[in-house]
Amino acid sequence: MRKLSMLAVAAVVAMASPATSQAQDKDIVETAVAAGSFKTLAKLLGDAGLVETLKGPGPFTVFAPTDEAFAKVPAATLEALGKDKAKLKSVLLYHVVAGKVMAADALKLAGKGAKTVEGSEAKISVMGETPMINNAHIVKTDIVAKNGVIHVIDAVILPPAK
Repeated sequence: MRKLSMLAVAAVVAMASPATSQAQDKDIVETAVAAGSFKTLAKLLGDAGLVETLKGPGPFTVFAPTDEAFAKVPAATLEALGKDKAKLKSVLLYHVVAGKVMAADALKLAGKGAKTVEGSEAKISVMGETPMINNAHIVKTDIVAKNGVIHVIDAVILPPAK
């Protein structure tokens, strides 16, 4: 088990770009928009009224689905979310953890849950050498913003049904 943990730490650290560990002058929303691969996320944050929240002081940790991740979601599901602002807000806040949780800290939660701003826990795990949150692979870590950190994921995660 210890060997697996060391491999997982090495994998996560290797995915983090050296440039991302330096302090940034942009907030989480500005950082995501500048990356160019989070257009759907940025639009939905606006639709849900969460842009100003994520521009706030934080700190926040955002597990950010890429545009490709949102493309995997059926169009009817996205359309239904667009019509239900409360549900959309709930789904988006399920991708946010209060505080600044860097990749090395997130690995300490492997096998446990991370409490999201939505209120439910999301499971952090390591499959082989790939860190995951619920069913999403964490494909890039530690993109630092002035009010938190972004970890890029390849799927949209959904809060448990209430």
